[in-house]
Amino acid sequence: MILSALEMRDHRRKNRFADYQDIITSPIAPGVSILAPAYNEGENIVQNVKSLLSLHYGKFEVIIINDGSKDDTLSKLIGAFELEITDFAYFEEIDTATVRGIYKSKNRSFNRLVVIDKENGGKADALNAGINVSSKEILACIDVDCILSHESLTRMVRPFMEETNRKVIAVGGAIGIANNCDVQDGTVTNYRVPTTLLGRFQVIEYCRAFLMGRMAWTRVNGLMLISGAFGFFNRELVVEVGGYFPKTVGEDMELVVRMRRYMEERKIPYKVGFVPDPLCWTEVPEKEEILSRQRNRWIRGTIETLQLHRVTRLNPNYGIMGMISYPYWNIYEKMAPVLELLGVLYTLVLIIIGDFSAFYFIALFIVLYLLSILVSSFSILYEQVSYNNYKDKKDLNKLLLTIFLEPMFIHPKIVYWGLGGHWDFIKGKGGWGQMIRTGFKKSDDKKNIEPTTLNS
Repeated sequence: MILSALEMRDHRRKNRFADYQDIITSPIAPGVSILAPAYNEGENIVQNVKSLLSLHYGKFEVIIINDGSKDDTLSKLIGAFELEITDFAYFEEIDTATVRGIYKSKNRSFNRLVVIDKENGGKADALNAGINVSSKEILACIDVDCILSHESLTRMVRPFMEETNRKVIAVGGAIGIANNCDVQDGTVTNYRVPTTLLGRFQVIEYCRAFLMGRMAWTRVNGLMLISGAFGFFNRELVVEVGGYFPKTVGEDMELVVRMRRYMEERKIPYKVGFVPDPLCWTEVPEKEEILSRQRNRWIRGTIETLQLHRVTRLNPNYGIMGMISYPYWNIYEKMAPVLELLGVLYTLVLIIIGDFSAFYFIALFIVLYLLSILVSSFSILYEQVSYNNYKDKKDLNKLLLTIFLEPMFIHPKIVYWGLGGHWDFIKGKGGWGQMIRTGFKKSDDKKNIEPTTLNS
């Protein structure tokens, strides 16, 4: 809480008088290749691509990777943007599934757009294909269904331009939740909290993760994870380390750790940055069935990454990452569900053998409950002080009520789903599972549309 508050203070001071138009017009501003994998996104793909093409920046390209979609994703792109297959000079720096064709538009209005059609290989494989085609210095890896602010590119490339004594290898951005918000012309115009308890819980969770957790890790240059929905990377280094690793479901975290290892092993000063501004919005699952799959995958991805890079564990040769970040992630992220289960079992054993103190149990329970409320409340405070997106007092009251309910009614489910992730990892289960999205609609409109099934 303290480290993130200090980092947020410095960020706000530094950006108070910043003019981001200077970056757009600067001849030394880096070019950005936006990589957006798409699988069965025919319902919204055209509008999403138009939104990406309208971003305010000087040098950028939009690369859509059709990852073997079984619907009309490719045909809709061809029709909407007047695409035709080209003899593109495709150099496979990173191995990927077979690329069937590369499309460019006959209309010069869409000359920034490149569409890759390839056989299905998963998100990491699709991103690697996009890297092979990309031509700019910075890779912006996003989910195609996310909404980006018009200023997102200018704000995210700034950390790459600021550092002079260290090489910025990656920059993460905060993710906002668009469920129940008003979206117009590719921008969130009116913030509202989700209507469901699970949705509101994720608003609090994202504030804790981004405005508190990742800001603190940035302060000590110990950030090990950049969200796959919105992350910027140095292309040269990504290619040097071999791109994304397709055999893990946590490809975003694994790439960041591998890049950090590369820099640490060569003793090159570097930084992994984070921009807390609300620049990207996504839809989060509001049904337990879908949320459980997501959390199961997050745990499996964390376990895979930590096992792949266990050489860094408590290794002083890897600096902050080896001595602080890795142990933290291993205990408080990977092992947290297991440790909580052991705590419950230990308490039951104490009751059985008659060595249980109700007084100490209740006292510790109250302390931990109040600590949970304290941390969550401060995360909402940070959001209100910094951005004040939720201006309606009713929304704030709903979030505060959710803070009190979360430890009792939601956290036990998160622990259970995390334990399921551990069990599935032991069994060797892979893949992402199905994710259901209903699109960025107000809650009243969702009754009139059919959900879209995603499975990449």
